[in-house]
Amino acid sequence: MKMDDGFGLVETEGNNNNKDVVVVRHGPHRHMGRVGYVKRVIGKRKCRRVRVKKTTSPPEVSMVLQQLFLSCRQVFHGPGSVPLPADVQNLCTILDIMQPEDVGLCRDLQFFNPEIQHLKGTPRVTYTTIYKCHNFSLCIFFIPANGVIPLHNHPGMTVFSKLLMGKMHIKSYDWVDPPTIANSNQHHHSLTPISQLRLAKLKADSVFTAPCDTSVLYPTSGGNIHAFTAITPCAVLDVMGPPYSSEDGRDCSYYKDHPYASFSNGEIGGQVSKEEGEDCYAWLEEIEMPENSHMDGIEYLGPQVMDM
Repeated sequence: MKMDDGFGLVETEGNNNNKDVVVVRHGPHRHMGRVGYVKRVIGKRKCRRVRVKKTTSPPEVSMVLQQLFLSCRQVFHGPGSVPLPADVQNLCTILDIMQPEDVGLCRDLQFFNPEIQHLKGTPRVTYTTIYKCHNFSLCIFFIPANGVIPLHNHPGMTVFSKLLMGKMHIKSYDWVDPPTIANSNQHHHSLTPISQLRLAKLKADSVFTAPCDTSVLYPTSGGNIHAFTAITPCAVLDVMGPPYSSEDGRDCSYYKDHPYASFSNGEIGGQVSKEEGEDCYAWLEEIEMPENSHMDGIEYLGPQVMDM
């Protein structure tokens, strides 16, 4: 006898005992002589897939940082230009109210933990760039405790520095104008050639603790040649206009300072004010890039600026 079970052909065949043996034949796969074998298809419960439409959230924006960016676009006009006093005041006003959170920083970061920094060995300065174009750049420098950015210059640049976090020592100079070369008659034990020494006037030699006012240096004044030494882990926001550029002749030069008395025969020259004294002056020697001046660049992950 033949039946159709809906999945294949089922036959019942009689035997000597007049009992039926079920033989199932399913298409090309035929299972012969297996008693009670019936192939069944068990339907699996279907899982409904809920598709969530991915939406790209707009980048986090700091209103203060955005205001700083837009002001920089109006203030900086490229190489050879210096911001007007009113523009300088405007940028300082914005920078003075900036908080670490405006650039994505907080005191919980491992970088600002002195114990973790102590375990990392030799401190190394790190920087990240928020924005950079031909006219200006916004950068943050992370200086670990005892880390140093050696004495260096900013040729043809106006720079705003805002200490966001930490405590640091700043030493800065400006060139004495007209240029003054060390006294060639001075007998000294230094191996430094006299021709490589130039007189500079001390502008700052102090410790600063965040939060503090923004400092500004200009191409020929305000402490254009400066050095940073971190007492605690520090974060410094620098606004530079225009930024360094070897193509435009704005390479960074490094210097070593020597006491004024070392190359002056003990006399106070005409370029040195007797009221200020020789402690306010030093001879600067241009040197090769120090080993401790190399920095590591990292990606900026804080609030973005909207270039509209």
